[in-house]
Amino acid sequence: AGAGAGAGSALRSYPHSAVLDGAGAYRLSWGRRGSALALRLEVRTRGYVGFGLSASGGMASADIVVGGVERGQPYLQDYFTDENRVLKKDPQQDYHLEYAMENSTHTILAFSRELHTCDTNDKSITESTVRVIWAYHHKDMGEAGQNYHGSNRGTKSLRLLNPEREQVSSASLPYFDLTNKDVPVPDKDTTYWCQMFKIPVQHEKHHVTKVEPLIQKGHENLVHHILLYQCSSNLNDSVLDYGHECYHPNMPDSFLTCETVIFAWAIGGEGFTYPPHVGLSIGTAADPLFVLMEVHYDNPAYTEGLVDNSGLRLIYTPVLRKYDAGVIEAGLWVSLFHNIPPGMPEFVSEGHCTLECLEEALGAERPAGIQVFAVLLHAHLAGRAIRMRHFHNGEEQKLLAYDDEFDFNFQEFQYLKEERTILPGDNLITECHYSTVDRIRMTWGGLSTRNEMCLSYLLYYPRINLTRCASIPDIMEQLQFIGVKEIYRPVRTWPFIIKSPKQYKNLSFMDAMNKFKWSTSEGLSYNQLVLKLPVNVRCSKTDNAEWSIQGMTALPPEIERPYKTEPVICSSSSCLSCSLFLTLLFIVHITASNIGNTGPFV
Repeated sequence: AGAGAGAGSALRSYPHSAVLDGAGAYRLSWGRRGSALALRLEVRTRGYVGFGLSASGGMASADIVVGGVERGQPYLQDYFTDENRVLKKDPQQDYHLEYAMENSTHTILAFSRELHTCDTNDKSITESTVRVIWAYHHKDMGEAGQNYHGSNRGTKSLRLLNPEREQVSSASLPYFDLTNKDVPVPDKDTTYWCQMFKIPVQHEKHHVTKVEPLIQKGHENLVHHILLYQCSSNLNDSVLDYGHECYHPNMPDSFLTCETVIFAWAIGGEGFTYPPHVGLSIGTAADPLFVLMEVHYDNPAYTEGLVDNSGLRLIYTPVLRKYDAGVIEAGLWVSLFHNIPPGMPEFVSEGHCTLECLEEALGAERPAGIQVFAVLLHAHLAGRAIRMRHFHNGEEQKLLAYDDEFDFNFQEFQYLKEERTILPGDNLITECHYSTVDRIRMTWGGLSTRNEMCLSYLLYYPRINLTRCASIPDIMEQLQFIGVKEIYRPVRTWPFIIKSPKQYKNLSFMDAMNKFKWSTSEGLSYNQLVLKLPVNVRCSKTDNAEWSIQGMTALPPEIERPYKTEPVICSSSSCLSCSLFLTLLFIVHITASNIGNTGPFV
């Protein structure tokens, strides 16, 4: 009993947790501890437990730790794999065991590691997405050498350096659900389904404090993202009758009034809780009354007969918070003018929230600036990294948000560690890195997951009348790169048709770009050109209104490209041992007879 109590006192706080497998057999808990990360594994096995960090989500070139309790003795070893997935013991042991326990059903390990270790076999832990790999076996490592884990393995993308959030219980608060009703998902790879809803809370101001996804069981990979738009308040209840495919020639005109994104959720994300001083306002004349929910279904296998009832739950309170939240969509306006050549190991696109747009909108609405508290970075399948750059009076500030290990299947709002003030005259750049090495045709800006986007959704307060701050690069100079001299005018078709030279005559500009013989060097030259081209400014208000700067041409700022990350300060294992954890290592080996029916530890 004494050993058990001591062990309990040795356990640290782990504010974050995730179940890594579908059966609930492998639970990871973690928390930051200064320059280190503390981790706790609780796994339904009496054999070894494996945990690792991987760039690809696979076993190749991974940073791995394996541990367990064998005959009452704990063990924990730092390993790595080479590109051929061969497991090797790391000469520099950077994982430090703090606690080990085994009962009749589970093994629990608590250990820690510096975020940056100076070890080339280790993976640095940053604010970017981390692909965690896991495995376990019913036998320990020493019993029969290196036992293969078989099917008890997997991968999950997480953000290990999430800032800690205050968890306010919402159990007693009212809520309403916005869910699709038996939507027949077509047997095609991409479908955007739109359904209009009326906010049920009216006549009195309330604040939404949390939004949770309601994804139909079994459809976790089908529902790729959900956007919620504010629509014109001049609509009537007749628009609520039925859903329709979005962006379709026959979709209802009422859908065109829905321009302002008020919430965004994407695959892999959890619910979103607003900070204690901010809420999404509902119930007043200035608030959303009619909203459009856009659900993106991703069905690459063309599965037939799918019917979906997914949506969102909005939890709200009559106890008002100090500020109303707003959302600004920043980045590249989604269009064919955004394009990426095939076969490129890296290609960088930039979307500009220009100084001119922020000067006009913030100057008129909020000269003291707005406070950004969370950011969602959004791209599609070719996306590899996204950074949100912030400039004040031409001087670059610390990155607003970034993800250098972008995972298409894991996109969620990142809370900022500290709120950031955006002032009139600032400018923002969404910098997206893509790889198209596996593609033989151009990749175009568009709605399908096989097309691309480069967007940031900024959650901020207090709410102002600015919903989109974006840009489009000039298309004619892009076409001049491949030798286009003239197009047919006036433009009567889309995409428009090329008149000369002869090799492109009567081709659409998309066909011409695909006909061009792209090499990596041509692609790099094209990339350098595109980043310097003048941009068309998009600067939008609610209800389809525009700031006067909309449609103007602006030059991108003279900046260092791409963003140069700051060098990290790492700590080697040798200096860790002198100061890292002056705590006793408690080992508790509890047999089945001792534990009785108490079940697994939590």
